[in-house]
Amino acid sequence: MNIATNKAQAKGQPKSLSLPNILTYARIAAIPVVVGCVFEESIMEGPLWLRWIALAVFIAAGVTDYLDGYYARIWDQQSAFGRMLDPIADKLLVASCLLMLAADNSIHGWTLWAAIVILCREILVSGLREYLAALRVSVPVTKLAKWKTTLQLVAIGFLIAGEAGEQILPATTLIGIVLLWTSALFTIYTGWDYFRSGIHHLIQEDEG
Repeated sequence: MNIATNKAQAKGQPKSLSLPNILTYARIAAIPVVVGCVFEESIMEGPLWLRWIALAVFIAAGVTDYLDGYYARIWDQQSAFGRMLDPIADKLLVASCLLMLAADNSIHGWTLWAAIVILCREILVSGLREYLAALRVSVPVTKLAKWKTTLQLVAIGFLIAGEAGEQILPATTLIGIVLLWTSALFTIYTGWDYFRSGIHHLIQEDEG
């Protein structure tokens, strides 16, 4: 099936049910599966293979983050609904996993600050986007922010593997923690970048 055929089919269906949006729905649906598996293995002392299931589902969810944007572009199925829901799905996935990893002690001590920085940035940017949307000002996702999200997902993937991953790669958890701190630094920069871009419009609104 070629791209032209897919574009033609897309015209006859609601945009909310386009393949890119369905992939985004799947990413949200993956959250309780990932969190549930980690909870059962760590908190309820379930079998270690649950970590591998959690990791597999998490990786699949991460792949949808790339595929939904890819198909939206090549099939011309970009929509306002998709642009709204895609970053929300990312934030839900990251926040849920960070909270679960903190609960099972995979993230502890000073590393909690990296998770706090990431979560606070997401709240800041979401609030800024919501306010600017009322002013009909869009805040596009930058390439650096996309790399930040990718780095976060990779870091969380290593931490989800946790003890199960240590059996194959002894430094699994350490790699995850280092990557989490690195993504936290990217988070601070991109958060400030978004805030700096939005503050200009906020000042204009006050002066107007």
